[in-house]
Amino acid sequence: MKKKGKKIVMLTSYDAPTAAILSEVGVDMILVGDSVGNCLLGYESTIPVTLEDVIHHCAAVSRAKPDCLIVGDMPFMSYKISTEQALENCGLMLQEGGAEAVKIEGAGPVADIVQSVVDAGIPVMGHIGLTPQSIYQLGGYRVQGRTADMAGKLIEQATQLEQAGAFSLVIELVPSETAKAITEAVDIPTIGIGAGPYCDGQVLVLWDMLGLFEDFKPKFVKKYANVRDLIKTAVTDYANEVRNGVFPDEEHSFEMTEEESGRLYGRIKPPE
Repeated sequence: MKKKGKKIVMLTSYDAPTAAILSEVGVDMILVGDSVGNCLLGYESTIPVTLEDVIHHCAAVSRAKPDCLIVGDMPFMSYKISTEQALENCGLMLQEGGAEAVKIEGAGPVADIVQSVVDAGIPVMGHIGLTPQSIYQLGGYRVQGRTADMAGKLIEQATQLEQAGAFSLVIELVPSETAKAITEAVDIPTIGIGAGPYCDGQVLVLWDMLGLFEDFKPKFVKKYANVRDLIKTAVTDYANEVRNGVFPDEEHSFEMTEEESGRLYGRIKPPE
């Protein structure tokens, strides 16, 4: 797609119903992200998310059999302790989670781990720029690559990951010009999130673009729907109808035949 100049579409999903919808509309890749921690599990960051959490949700996505590439996100400290740990856990993401590739954050020493995982036959998507699993080290959610020196380091990281065998690369929260330079420096596709229009594709967290959160409104997210308000309206209507005795009505209830009703109230004896 990169060679043909076709933009790549990626979204997150954490369950079978949304994965089926994304497949129906022709999304190219589904990321089962550690953002599940923020979106579904109530965490304030991705740090508490475990390998078991992501595998659980990845398996749900894979059971929908979406016609998309499924990428399982390797969570915090699930691959950095040793190469052996990375190989085992990435293997579990494919074996138990049904993923077809994994995403690994970081570069530098991580590039060697990426190469080992790729050599084991597991496709790896890299991730540079803002790496949410390192927010404490980075000092929070800050734009990366603003200076020429920082941009140069990101280009170096992208090249490292490409040489290590990564098949694609997420670039998060960097200026458009920096993302453009990275995209031009590597042959593998770049997928931007908060990285401007020059990447080979884009990814957003599905919950963000559907408007399911009120407290989290980053500049790079475009809200394509306001599902939160739709849910609030539907639940309010339901609650009012239950409290006022409107629901359930005859249309949403089951009736017995006269014979069944007679047996229930003892007017007709059941057959011997």
